Order: sequence, then structure tokens, then C-alpha cells
Amino acid sequence: MMNAELTRPDDGAVFTVTQLCREFDVTPRALRFYESKGLLHPSRQDTRRRFGNRDRARLALILRGKRFGFSLAEIGELLDLYDTGDSQVTQLTRTIETAEQRLSEMRRQREELDVGIVELEEQLSLVRDILGKKKAGG
Repeated sequence: MMNAELTRPDDGAVFTVTQLCREFDVTPRALRFYESKGLLHPSRQDTRRRFGNRDRARLALILRGKRFGFSLAEIGELLDLYDTGDSQVTQLTRTIETAEQRLSEMRRQREELDVGIVELEEQLSLVRDILGKKKAGG
């Protein structure tokens, strides 16, 4: 989930709500929600929120984590570990652990889906046969 390019220090770039919403296809409400959960930390200029590269990178990681099925709590924990001062060793180690757990869950879900698909295909075949016999008058 972590990517060194995405977690580089802030270089002074500033992004508006509109810019981030367009870039990441999210709503302003989503940005406010992530901010309320402590996942994003924009600065304020009057009443406007200004996001730096760090927030932009964090948003990319939040959305990637969500796509992989991580909870917001897990995502927050991993993001917060960036600042532990150990060159990201703790963050990367915990990311591997969390990702391996999630991958295991996804594989289990895929197996369940594969079984369900086979069963549904069998049931559809049976129902089609019954319908075909009824239409044939038998």
C-alpha cells in the first residue's frame, strides 16, 4: 500500500479541494470525512482548505487502501506510522502484515465466490432443463 514516491516530504505544492476532487474522483464531502477522521491535515487560508503534497499522497494511499478492502482504522494506523522516525521500517513492516492478512481474506472470499458461481450455474442449468421440458409439453 505504501509507495516511496507518494510519501515524499511536502515540497510546498498546494492543492485545492476542487483539484483533489477532480484528480482522485472524490467528492468534497469525502475529503471532509477523511479530514474528520484525522487522515488528512489541510492548512487553512481564510475559510478554504489547502492541501499539500503530503495530503495528496495520503489521499492516494487512503483510496488505494479502500480499494484493497482495508478499514479506515487500518489505513490511519499505517499512515501514522510514517512519522515514527525509523526510516519507515515500522510502517513498511506493519503494511506487509496488514496486506498479507487482507490478501488471505480476499483469497478466501474468492474461493467462496468460485463455489457460489459453480452452484448457481448448476441451479440455472437445472431450472433451464425444467423450463425446456415444460415448454416441450413434457
